[in-house]
Amino acid sequence: MPGSAGTEQTTTVIIGTGLSGLAVAAELRRHGVESIVVDGLDILGAAQPANTSSLQRCDAADSDTLRERNEILRHLRNYAASHSVDVRNTTRAVQLTMLEGPEDTAAPQWQVHTPTGILVADHIVLTRCAHSQLRRMLSDFGIAVGKNVAAAMRAIGIYLVGVGELITPSPKEVLRQAKTVGQAISAKVNLGNVQPSAGAFPATGSFAALTC
Repeated sequence: MPGSAGTEQTTTVIIGTGLSGLAVAAELRRHGVESIVVDGLDILGAAQPANTSSLQRCDAADSDTLRERNEILRHLRNYAASHSVDVRNTTRAVQLTMLEGPEDTAAPQWQVHTPTGILVADHIVLTRCAHSQLRRMLSDFGIAVGKNVAAAMRAIGIYLVGVGELITPSPKEVLRQAKTVGQAISAKVNLGNVQPSAGAFPATGSFAALTC
């Protein structure tokens, strides 16, 4: 069973150790917000196979874009190493569970199950998911989804970086998204008084498995 070795508490868990994940982690570090970066989610025991075709669209990037991406990634890895960002390349998220938040807030908390333990966080950042998978996950959580998937995710403390509708965002767009998400999370952490509408979340223990 994943998560059998213990539980850790952090402010944000970032799922995805590539360009998008490291960019968000660096932005959060600059704002003084702690985070743990782990590798992408797997489906364990899921009835449906993963929609792998929608997760490989970045293969179409041209050589200039790939060079730019690799250069930015190199800088981000150096930043993470020199600023003690908690990046766990060999730890893989296998399940995401939504819990009721503390009594003084209506916001949920999240458990990220890994093979070695459970990470508990107030915020989750996803970096490599197709919108169809996100809609399915929201549905599994009992959340009504309108046209704006990203807005529905933010309402429950999940943020998207590097996730496009039809094409993979450019490196510059990923950095822009990471900056926006980092600022949004740090603002919530500093305020410490986020009050989403009551009754928006299902009972403790609801969960979904998602491939990213």
